Amino acid sequence: MSASFERGMAAFREVMDSPIASFFSSCVHCGLCAEACLFYTETGDPKYTPIHKLDPLKRVWQQEYTLLGRLGALVGLSKPVTEKELEQWSELVYDSCTLCGRCSMVCPVGNDIAYMVRKMREGMSAAGVAPEGMIGATQRAVTLGSPMGVKLPALQAQIRAQEAETGLSIPMDVQGADYMVLLSSMEVMNFPEYIGALGKIFRQAGVSWTLSSKAFEATNSGIQIGASDIAAELVQRIVDAAEGLGVKTVISPECGHAFTAIRWEGPNLIGRPYRFEVKHILEVLEELRQAGRLRTQGCDERPLTFHDPCQIARRGGVIEQPRNLLKSVASDFREMEEHGAMNWCCGGGGGVSANDRAEELRLVAFKRKKGQVEALGVDTLVTACANCRIILEEGLEHYNMDVEVVGLTELVAEHLIEDDK
Repeated sequence: MSASFERGMAAFREVMDSPIASFFSSCVHCGLCAEACLFYTETGDPKYTPIHKLDPLKRVWQQEYTLLGRLGALVGLSKPVTEKELEQWSELVYDSCTLCGRCSMVCPVGNDIAYMVRKMREGMSAAGVAPEGMIGATQRAVTLGSPMGVKLPALQAQIRAQEAETGLSIPMDVQGADYMVLLSSMEVMNFPEYIGALGKIFRQAGVSWTLSSKAFEATNSGIQIGASDIAAELVQRIVDAAEGLGVKTVISPECGHAFTAIRWEGPNLIGRPYRFEVKHILEVLEELRQAGRLRTQGCDERPLTFHDPCQIARRGGVIEQPRNLLKSVASDFREMEEHGAMNWCCGGGGGVSANDRAEELRLVAFKRKKGQVEALGVDTLVTACANCRIILEEGLEHYNMDVEVVGLTELVAEHLIEDDK
C-alpha cells in the first residue's frame, strides 16, 4: 500500500463523526436520492445514485465502527477498501457530484448526503486521487492566491478599465469601510463589469466599501477538493484582511461555494467567530432596496427566468432576495417549475467546472437545465454565480440555444436612476 493511500484511509477515519455514523445507520435504501440527482436522471446509470458514491466510506465505517461489520470482515464477508477502488471511485465523488445538496432535500430520514460526500473528499484528496484540474487549482490558490492564477496586477488592470468606463473610483484598502467586497477569479477575468456595477450601486446607496489588495479572492478550492487545512488557510487570509481594515461586513460575491466557505464553514475552519458579518451580495442589495437606498427606474421587458445557484439558495437560504430584486427591474419574470430550494444544479459546481475529464458528463447532465429553460420560452437567463454563468453559457452553446446569460447585480445596476447622487 502506498503512503498516500494510507493517508487517505486515515482521513476517512478522522472524518467519521457522529453525523456520518447516524446517516449511514439510518439509510433505508429507498433510492429517492437518485431521482434528485441530475447525473442519474440524465444518464439513467445507477452508479450515479448519490448514496452509492459513498460506498468506500461506508465500508470503512461498517468494518471499523460496527460490531457486525467487524465480524463480517473477520470471516471474509466484507473486503477492505483498496487503493484501486479509490482511484475508480474518483469519478463518482468528483466528476458526478457538485455538492449541490438536492439529494439531501429528498432523503426521507434527513441524511445530508452532500455533507458526507464533502467529508469523503477529505480522504480522496489525501489519497491523491483527486482530479488533476482540481489539484492544480488548489495549488494555485495556495501559492498565488487564486485558483485561476489571477494576481493583484490583473485585478488592478480590470479596475482601471471599469473606472474609465463608469467614471467612478473603485476603492482599495480603505480603513473602516462599511463593506469589504470579495470577488471570484471568474468575475475578475470573465465578468469585470460586476465591479463597475458595484461601484454604481454603492455610489447611489451612499455606503462606503473597499476591496483588499491582500485578500480579494473568494473562491475556496480547499472546500471543493476536500482539504480542510487548505480551506482554513484561504479563509484566514480573508479574515486577516477584513479585521486588519476594520470593516463591518464582508460581502461574498456572485459565487456559490465562496459563500459556503466564508459564511457557513469559515468560523469552524479557523476555530473562532469573526469580528465582522458576512453577507451575500444579493442579501446586501435587497437590504438596500428595502431601505430605499437602491432606486431603479424602468423594467427589462424581455421574457427572463432565474437560475438559483445551489450553494446560495438551497444550501445558503438566499431565495426571496433575488426574486424581489428581479421583480423590481423585470416585467416578464417567469419562474422555473422547480426553483428555489429545489432548483436543478447547472452541473458545474463543487469543482466540477475545474475538472476537465468531467466535461462530457457535465454536458449530458446539462440536459436537465436545458429542459427547464426551453419549457419557459425565455431568451434571457439571469443568475447570481459567476461559475454557474460560465457553465450555463457553455451548456446553452453546446445545445445551440439562443439564450443570453446575465448576472443579477449587473442587471440591477443597469436600471439605477442615473442622475441620482
